[in-house]
Amino acid sequence: MKGFDNQFKDLPDFILKITYQIWENNDVESIKKYYADIPEVSLATPTRSPSGVIYGAEPVIKGTLASKKLFPDRTLLGEDVIWIGNDEEGYFSSHRILSTVTHNQDGLYGKATGKKLVYRGIADCACKNNQVYDEWLVRDQGAIVRQIGIDPKKFAYNLIMEEGGTDKADQPFNNNTPIKSIYNPPSLPEINTGKAYSNILSSIMNGEKNVIEENYDRAIQQYQPGGFIRYGREEVLNFWSNLKSSFPNSEFKIEHISFTENSNNPKKAAIRWSISGKHSGAGMFGTPTEADVYVMGINHAEFGSRGIKNEWILFDETMIWKQILMQTG
Repeated sequence: MKGFDNQFKDLPDFILKITYQIWENNDVESIKKYYADIPEVSLATPTRSPSGVIYGAEPVIKGTLASKKLFPDRTLLGEDVIWIGNDEEGYFSSHRILSTVTHNQDGLYGKATGKKLVYRGIADCACKNNQVYDEWLVRDQGAIVRQIGIDPKKFAYNLIMEEGGTDKADQPFNNNTPIKSIYNPPSLPEINTGKAYSNILSSIMNGEKNVIEENYDRAIQQYQPGGFIRYGREEVLNFWSNLKSSFPNSEFKIEHISFTENSNNPKKAAIRWSISGKHSGAGMFGTPTEADVYVMGINHAEFGSRGIKNEWILFDETMIWKQILMQTG
């Protein structure tokens, strides 16, 4: 790859190796090498997550050290890297990570319980010249707190109180959060697996009939936020229906598409999406509150001969609850 160190044979190799180097090889300072600072456009790498946005290597180092202190035995198992790009336009990766940790330190998640935890995250990174220069990160914090024994709504409430109450607490990512970036998606073929998957998701959220039956394998495995795994089309329908019913008049938007098409492997797609609107319906997030909510989501999908065989859906329930509670008390 043009501009990358010779030790990296392709983009997945780059992403997997630097993740290991930073986290499990304890080389946190290498973030300074792999996260870009671009003086000519006055932009340091933005890292956006449901909790907000940070810029540059130093806040990423600070957050990494805090996480390592909280979960010193964390392993980051790279389940997949779905990617697009080329040497001229740059590369984009969507890296799905399965983390295993032990909750044996007091901190963000309360008193240590000694429990073994498993949860997923997906990091979308734009890369060029051996560096990440744009990142979106979604972690399944709902899965973490549930395994410890804390309801996601209660965790959000506790977090607001710890940050000084609704007037002082940090605002989660929302429609007013700045999204300064120089990233432009690389050129893509008109027909591709990513676009096909994005059309399926848009059709589901638009309430079109028979979309799931026509596009999902009958034996679909769906990995849902909160650490849940469900099987079969009916469970898929229930999930999307419950999400949509919470925000019935909101805007569902496809934010980014990537995909991997390789003759030796199943076709795969990664979609970053958002829901923006009011919590005006009963569903996944309880009684309607009319709170303004922004949902940052990232999905991975794996296709088989009979449609989508595996689907991974990630958003942070705790930050959705935080937005609701900060507006409603």
